[in-house]
Amino acid sequence: MGLCVPRLTLEGHGLWATSPFPLRLLYWKQIFRNRDAVQLIVVNNCKDSIWPGILATEGHPTPANGGFLLHSGQQRLLEVPERWSGRIWARQGCCFDPDTGKGVCQTGDCDGRMQCKGIGGAPPATLVEMTFGTSDSPLHYYDVSLVDGFNLPVSMVPLGGGDGGCGVAACETDLNVCCPLSLVVKGAGKVVGCKSACLATGSARYCCTGEFARPENCRRTVFDRVFKAICPRAYSYAFDERTGLKTCSAPRYVISFCPPN
Repeated sequence: MGLCVPRLTLEGHGLWATSPFPLRLLYWKQIFRNRDAVQLIVVNNCKDSIWPGILATEGHPTPANGGFLLHSGQQRLLEVPERWSGRIWARQGCCFDPDTGKGVCQTGDCDGRMQCKGIGGAPPATLVEMTFGTSDSPLHYYDVSLVDGFNLPVSMVPLGGGDGGCGVAACETDLNVCCPLSLVVKGAGKVVGCKSACLATGSARYCCTGEFARPENCRRTVFDRVFKAICPRAYSYAFDERTGLKTCSAPRYVISFCPPN
């Protein structure tokens, strides 16, 4: 089976106007579906199709069996239970056999599966990470992480927020256009991803492991500073909680790939 390689561009479309069924109506139709669930509205504002991947933390259910196709301009509503924990990322440049569901993606691939079903995405991939409440706090914690590198811009925006500040987690700029040459990942002759320094080198210093596994020992590198300057609302390295981690208690969130910048 040959690799399908669609043209990869990042220009966004308007969040409210692209769907044949307006997103704002979707909010109202779904608001009373399950009061105990947190709603995730996953939106593809990119010019090309993406394949969102989902990995739930052990012991939590996996929505949509961990992956689905989302064409340009489409959105999909997911519902997860309170206290759910996991991550979502975009796979791009994928081609799957319609009979077996097996294939390959240029970035974010989860062992060649259409539905990831417990398999994480191969880095580099921009991650949206979340934990909806804990035994100690009803707050939702979430972030956009560049610790495993970058492939597509993404944001997580709360709707109908409650207590906790309700910050926006995001990396809305295409880091691929300014990725250092030593970190570049190419596909079909184009830059499709940017590795983190940890991924590129495996160094304990860059990965904040071993003797560098404490905040006082693991400091930002020049690569982290570049990522942080461009995407100040995202995690740029392992100990970036002060500006990277967001809190809220909203009933629903929009996770938008290639969000309007």
